[in-house]
Amino acid sequence: MTRRQLTNVQWKFIEPYLPIGRYGPYPERLREQFEGVIWRFRSSGQWREMPAEFGPWATVYGRFRVWRDAGVFTALLEGLIAETAGAGGTEGPPPEWWTR
Repeated sequence: MTRRQLTNVQWKFIEPYLPIGRYGPYPERLREQFEGVIWRFRSSGQWREMPAEFGPWATVYGRFRVWRDAGVFTALLEGLIAETAGAGGTEGPPPEWWTR
């Protein structure tokens, strides 16, 4: 298994933004699937090239589409901006807790 994409502090901030439906995703796989999405965009690799540790690539891609269509990434970005603004402004580096 490769190293985590996110720190535990970052994950604690992100997790509430991810919807959990009646039939899934299973909460214990949620972080791995989100990190699979991060892997895809950091690496510029194809979905089919995704390491198996993130789960089946088709599942991660499907989860990405659901999150995209539900506005999860927009809400997450707005939440991060609000958190940053509350910590002293949106100019400059991200909050200290984000970079640890």
